Amino acid sequence: MKIAFFGGTFDPVHRGHLEVARAAAKRFDLSLVYFSPADIPPHKQKRKLASFEHRFAMVALATAGDKRFIPSLLDAYTGGPNYSLETVRRLKNTLGKSDRLYFLIGMDAFEEIGTWYKPVELLHECEFIVVSRPSYSLDDAARALPKALRPPEPVLKKLSKQQVGTIELPGTAIHRLDDVWESVSSTQIRAAARKPAKQLSRLVPAPVAEYIEKQHLYLDAGGKWKAGRAAQGKMLSFERSISRSRKNE
Repeated sequence: MKIAFFGGTFDPVHRGHLEVARAAAKRFDLSLVYFSPADIPPHKQKRKLASFEHRFAMVALATAGDKRFIPSLLDAYTGGPNYSLETVRRLKNTLGKSDRLYFLIGMDAFEEIGTWYKPVELLHECEFIVVSRPSYSLDDAARALPKALRPPEPVLKKLSKQQVGTIELPGTAIHRLDDVWESVSSTQIRAAARKPAKQLSRLVPAPVAEYIEKQHLYLDAGGKWKAGRAAQGKMLSFERSISRSRKNE
């Protein structure tokens, strides 16, 4: 079975995320795509995020209509930054020997992979599907690789002429997925949070728009997270249930 891990802040999840997952599932014949919100994303620890509970709830609502999409708690309350290497290894421990794992990621994030926690080890754990705009080439993905895995300059020049395809490396492969870029961002959605749910649903699935409106998310002037009082008890209850489930594992 082919499975993809799709991590991120999902603050909030939007139609672009779903379009990317659908395109990857179709192109690579994926049986499952795990949407895994990060509780503490290493590169965004200083940025105010909506709570993990809210972000997970929105992912669950957004993915409910597609049986291939799984809202995942892999990165819930790990006690520290959610390093992708550790998350991927936890996921692989649940898979069968014949399963094939992919890491689904946007080119903007992949360009920084050399700064991630133990990037060479991560790249050897699974294959990568890199989603990029038409202006990118395989050369851009190759140049983002850590020096230990980066192809030599003559190979990079050849890759600069290839818009699609795969970079084969020892122990891994980087696949480029193009033509699925949607002009919507989580920043844009947070800024539009004061709009009625009907208008917001142009950017996010309707259940997510209704959730944002009901829970009064993203309402401060800067587009950052703001929780309504009505949500606080539910959030605490959710956190306790996660803690109990982890103790019983």
